[in-house]
Amino acid sequence: MTLLETIRDPAQIHDLTREQLDALAAELREKMIRTVKQTGGHLASSLGAVEITLALHRVMDSPRDRIVWDTGHQAYAHKLLTGRGDRFDTLRQVNGIGGFPRRSESEHDVFDGGHAGTGVSIGVGLAAARDLRPKADPARRQRIAVCVGDAAMGSGLTMEALNHLGHVKHPMLIVLNDNEMSISPSVGGLSTRLNKMRLSRAYQETKSVTQRVLPRIPIVGKPAFRLLAWAKEGFKRSWAKVGFFEDIGITYIGVLDGHDLVELEQAFEAAFALGAPVLVHVKTIKGRGYAPAEQDSMSFHGASLPPIDLCVIDPTEEPLPPEGKPTRKAKTYTQTFVEELVRLAKTDARICAITAGMPTGTGLQRFADHFPTRFHDVGIAEQHAVTMAAGLGLAGMRPVVALYSTFGQRAFDGLVHDVLQNNVPVLIGLDRSGLVGEDGTSHQGMFMLPAMRALPNLAIGSPKDEQELRDLVATSLGHEGPMALLYPRDAGQDVPDRDGMPLEIGRGEVLRTGDDLLMVGFGPIVQRLLWVASELEAGGLAATVINARWAKPMDEALIAEHAAGKRLVVTAEESAAMGGFGDGVLDALNRAGIHVPLHKVALAEGFVHHGAVDDLRAQQRIDAPGILVQVRAALGVSAATPKRRSKVSAV
Repeated sequence: MTLLETIRDPAQIHDLTREQLDALAAELREKMIRTVKQTGGHLASSLGAVEITLALHRVMDSPRDRIVWDTGHQAYAHKLLTGRGDRFDTLRQVNGIGGFPRRSESEHDVFDGGHAGTGVSIGVGLAAARDLRPKADPARRQRIAVCVGDAAMGSGLTMEALNHLGHVKHPMLIVLNDNEMSISPSVGGLSTRLNKMRLSRAYQETKSVTQRVLPRIPIVGKPAFRLLAWAKEGFKRSWAKVGFFEDIGITYIGVLDGHDLVELEQAFEAAFALGAPVLVHVKTIKGRGYAPAEQDSMSFHGASLPPIDLCVIDPTEEPLPPEGKPTRKAKTYTQTFVEELVRLAKTDARICAITAGMPTGTGLQRFADHFPTRFHDVGIAEQHAVTMAAGLGLAGMRPVVALYSTFGQRAFDGLVHDVLQNNVPVLIGLDRSGLVGEDGTSHQGMFMLPAMRALPNLAIGSPKDEQELRDLVATSLGHEGPMALLYPRDAGQDVPDRDGMPLEIGRGEVLRTGDDLLMVGFGPIVQRLLWVASELEAGGLAATVINARWAKPMDEALIAEHAAGKRLVVTAEESAAMGGFGDGVLDALNRAGIHVPLHKVALAEGFVHHGAVDDLRAQQRIDAPGILVQVRAALGVSAATPKRRSKVSAV
């Protein structure tokens, strides 16, 4: 039995020797690597955070003390140390453990994360609640720590939380895990000496007394205090590079070696002893212990595993796919979106593109390669991305913002207040619309369509296949107003490529006609409706299938025309049912005075958990067989009925 297999509670690591801790770190990395090669997942950042995780659990008493993992990409070692080692091989699988912290899994998980930049705010709230309560143990304050990555540190929400924390001064620890060198480090002997000085209680007490007493000395006190303050600021900004955090009232310690467990433990313990908000800046190596780019053999800890290139994995973007996943022949919708954008930008210098820290995941890196001066990566700042696009549009440019649908939620006020209120021609590409799979509840792209349907001035489209996405992109860039296009993570239908051709906004198309029922789909789910129609036809039921293309403005006349006289109308979307496309069709039929039973195929109310997309679609009954079962049940028919032919129109 390995040392890791004996760990059921993080308290068990408190008394381990240094040799045992080194062995445990190696076992944690090996377990993560072997598991993620099979299940997929965000591996690189968790490999880099092993020593941080061990140090936090060594100086804290979880779950009494609270550890918050911003985003959650770094939390795999935490999961393994908190009683989930025997279930770790179910990572991100249906009914398995999640890829992010989940309160339903363990009392050691403080909140359900997934999005970047939320951790410090959660930590400030926990600290404020602690300081309002009587101490459970008068001799020891509950310890609260937040581990946040350098990319998330740049998000607006994190900055807001830091600013507030510096004002309210709730004692807590923020561990800045810097694995990208995006924050300039202060290094060398002087920095080390300053860190030790700031961590001492004597320094903090002397600083406090000086601030209180010196200004009160008659005549010379205030000028002397100002002189000392100026000298301190000049020295600090020139040498220590800690001005920002100190200026807002947070003690800064850094930069420390994020893989030196002894140094981390000492720093964390000293930070908690200060009784103040403290940020400890540590430098880690992403993919530590299993990256071919690392030349130091000690980093591999003796693991004899086949090489895997972790250097290309960015944990802020895409998780590592499972080993052996088949290569898809068809282009993805993401690739198609960017290809068409690049084609159009070659002849229209107004087109520019914006991403919020996701150039690879959204495909916009290809645009950046062609047009570097017209590409803007604003970091994890989705609202800024959208509002900046409004500014570009007001200045005569044609901005395109590509976001994952789940992150579009973070940009909502910028969309409403800045883009739509001003009716600026901005294209919002909502990638990963619908179910995205193993990343679970925080990442499913199921809420933006219902949220956007109520918004004025916004055209909302979704393609039935990748060629239609090209057409919709071409349409949007000729439209003098805002537009949102929803497209999935999936590969397309492998249809022949051609340049995009503008479509009429608000006009759907009939793909197939039949007299018994009408099925109307929004997005690629239309392909499943065509299969369902064929199956129904084999049983004697003739269905009309409409590709809506637009959720707003909807082709109400076309839908009403084909709904009249039918036994049933079925709407289909890979989105939340409440307030979604189906509700829009129902409203349209009511306005037209057509009263036909309507059945909505959509995602049930609630959050959809992690698992393979195909499994989740089957679970939600929105895969083709599931839709067929729903339609037959709504019609009150079995699979065997007399045959009756449909008429199929050209697609």
